[in-house]
Amino acid sequence: MENYSIAFFIGLLGSLHCVGMCGPIAFALPLKSATNAYKILGALIYNFGRIVTYASLGLVFGFFGQGIKVASSQQFLSIGVGLILILSVFLPYQWLSNIHPTGIITSYIGKIKQQLGLLFQSSKPSNLFLIGLLNGFLPCGLVYVAIGGSIASGNLINGALFMFFFGLGTLPLMFLAVQLANFISVAFRNKIRKFFPILIIIIGVLFILRGLNLNIPYISPKINVERPFVQDC
Repeated sequence: MENYSIAFFIGLLGSLHCVGMCGPIAFALPLKSATNAYKILGALIYNFGRIVTYASLGLVFGFFGQGIKVASSQQFLSIGVGLILILSVFLPYQWLSNIHPTGIITSYIGKIKQQLGLLFQSSKPSNLFLIGLLNGFLPCGLVYVAIGGSIASGNLINGALFMFFFGLGTLPLMFLAVQLANFISVAFRNKIRKFFPILIIIIGVLFILRGLNLNIPYISPKINVERPFVQDC
């Protein structure tokens, strides 16, 4: 359960970033004229759609991680993911600004946004679920972090569960974002975005500690070398 606790913790802290970056979708859900009861139900349906997408992504990327059969390789992958995350915070902005998405990615994002626009025309449950489902496929740095954890988890089931618990971690704040859509200002969301680099460093350190195999419960669980995907308590 240590890995899933880390996944939940990443989602919980990272949901601050979600409110700042992905929040506009939650704020714009067609629920403003709905009753309070339906706002609650609609928020749960929307977030369930996001979590289904995250778990599906974990299943796919966990399958890639299944090729990592040696505990030491699993450790190095976790440390590598952590180092990349920390370095990404300190890379000069000029370097990052020179990275442009390819035409394929731009087209992919455009099609998702087009479908989202159509779904926002109705507040029926199926539309809210599909909005959440598509929202999960939009490019997001925090989701990439969680995907790194699903790869390092070692197999497709653990990868799916890692992303599922990550999604559960994002649920409380994203649920509130739907309920408080009219009260969260753009200025507040911008302030939240400034916290994201600190969050990335914290998550990067967690991945490094996990890879160091220090036998610290929930932070750096001991990896059994003979059975690398069964962790000791």
